[in-house]
Amino acid sequence: MEPVSLQDFVCALDPASLPRVLRVCSGVYFQGSIYEISGNECCLSTGDLMKVTHIRLQKVVCENPGTGQTMELAPNFQGPFSPLSSSQSYATLKELVSAVTRSAKKLPICFVSTHTIATEARVVPEDQPLMLEAVETHLGTHRARCVLHTGAQRVVLCLPLSQKGPFQEWEPGAPRTLLHALQDPALRGLLFTCPTLPWRPLILRPHYEVQAIMHMRRTIVKIPSTLEVDVEDVTTASQHVHFIQPLLLSEALARGGPFPLSTEILEVPEGPPIFLSPWAGSLRKGQRLCIYGLSSPPWRILVSTKGRKVPRHFLISGAYQGKLRRRPREFPTAYDLLGALRPGQPLRVVATKDCESEGVGDSGFTSLAVGDRLEVLRSGQAHGAQGRDIDVLVCERLSDQAGEEEQECEEEAEDQEQILLPLYMSGSFVEEMSDGRRYSLVDLTAQFSLPCEVKVVAKDTSHPADPLPSFPGLRLEEKITEPFLVVSLDSEPGVCFEIPPRWLDLTVVEAKGQPGHPAGSLPIATVELTDAFYYRLRKLPAFESQAPPPRPPKSQGLRGQNKQSIKERGVKFSQVLELQQPPLLLRPKMKTLPQAARNSHMYSKAPAQKKGQRPTKPNTENLDDEHDYEEVLEHFQSTL
Repeated sequence: MEPVSLQDFVCALDPASLPRVLRVCSGVYFQGSIYEISGNECCLSTGDLMKVTHIRLQKVVCENPGTGQTMELAPNFQGPFSPLSSSQSYATLKELVSAVTRSAKKLPICFVSTHTIATEARVVPEDQPLMLEAVETHLGTHRARCVLHTGAQRVVLCLPLSQKGPFQEWEPGAPRTLLHALQDPALRGLLFTCPTLPWRPLILRPHYEVQAIMHMRRTIVKIPSTLEVDVEDVTTASQHVHFIQPLLLSEALARGGPFPLSTEILEVPEGPPIFLSPWAGSLRKGQRLCIYGLSSPPWRILVSTKGRKVPRHFLISGAYQGKLRRRPREFPTAYDLLGALRPGQPLRVVATKDCESEGVGDSGFTSLAVGDRLEVLRSGQAHGAQGRDIDVLVCERLSDQAGEEEQECEEEAEDQEQILLPLYMSGSFVEEMSDGRRYSLVDLTAQFSLPCEVKVVAKDTSHPADPLPSFPGLRLEEKITEPFLVVSLDSEPGVCFEIPPRWLDLTVVEAKGQPGHPAGSLPIATVELTDAFYYRLRKLPAFESQAPPPRPPKSQGLRGQNKQSIKERGVKFSQVLELQQPPLLLRPKMKTLPQAARNSHMYSKAPAQKKGQRPTKPNTENLDDEHDYEEVLEHFQSTL
């Protein structure tokens, strides 16, 4: 096949013959665009191969051949369109008959007039098809015998050959829709007429979108048919060509198979690692993987270790087979106690440090001491110190008795003390429990709410390297529902693990070979997380939906009361000092200095002025009156 333009190839293409393999003979590049424009490919290199899988009509440009004017038609435009046999226009009927006589055509032929024809019998409107059956001579005049079909009626008209047009040959047949006019190979390249459009005749230029597969392109490439590029059809010579199409793990998960699928890693997402497990280091370019399908169950538990300075974080699959034993939970605030309270499940705690609420001075609020035992009953509201209602936790203070003695005291439960704890109250509480049962992960999460404190007392026997039993305690924080794919390395088919495409979306390509099924071993149920990925998980909507604990009210509290009492004592003390301090003495004039020196035992000490206090303006009256000073001093001594 000789190279042709992409537009000509697509217009002549039969959609039933797809797919077709094309080779680019002359590349094209749009300056200013690196990759694509408006989602369409705009850069093709000479020699590129592409497999055309589908073509889609985008629009049709309607052009007036006489003036060059254009207008766009939607693909669903109905028309109707009537094709013309040629673009030649004839001024009279004589010219039309002469052209038919010179050609190989024979009468009858069909034609139309672009103007109205008025005869004695009737008026023929414009664009009304007429059939020229023969040329007759009547009374020495040559006339054309034409037939006009109007429904079931057949009207014969005799028109002189001098009848002026212009006239054009018309292709007989029923009017076509736009799609029929474009898809009929016999009408390709012809002119058309349409009564609903302003131009006669007109040219139809379709614009297609070509969808193709190219080497190393993950998605379908979309190419406009008007792209100025020459192509040639090499389908017959390219039967052995395999187009490598990259695939994301998320795409493999979305399409649902077929599994198992043998693949090879082309690209690993950039960024810090998210897993610390040994197999995570093997996920690099060129590594072959076998994908077995979706893991079951789809939920995981986010876990943090306890009892060490630096906690470690894990994701535990719902298929984990180890045995767990509950540990007493720790609660730093009363709000955490409320979050752990479940209907039908009594919650008893012990205070591990002295704590006082901000509203300790208010009615109903209670301070706690180390060793106080409480049973959490319900939430409620209490009237706060500032006239606002405060959310509180209603608890019952328990006696120090335990075991059988508490059962004997159930009859006196009505007399036990109920206390109110503000939800913002900070403290330290430890759950009081005596549960020695061993739970599976499924049973534990079904019977108890998260977060939950546990200890692994029996490891998962299917995985000898289970790290969880080595920790003194684990905190089960949150259940995460996310699809994972079961994967194994081609070099180690016996080791299966799970990859979440949402957070580790590898780019792979299908590899040759038929993969087998897992070699009997179950996927590794525990994977360790990096700190960065752990805190990334903590930002998930499941965690963001958790309401923060209530903020303490802006009340004085104990500290505020202490500050207030200190302030009041400071005011009283300053008042006493003001009473004790003698009044400011006036400085005598120079002439009184000798006398002041003689009475130095009375005025040897002057009271210090307070910082920022201005000295009292001296009184100029009775400066030499020593008797007034003696009365003030006597009054001051009697006050002391």
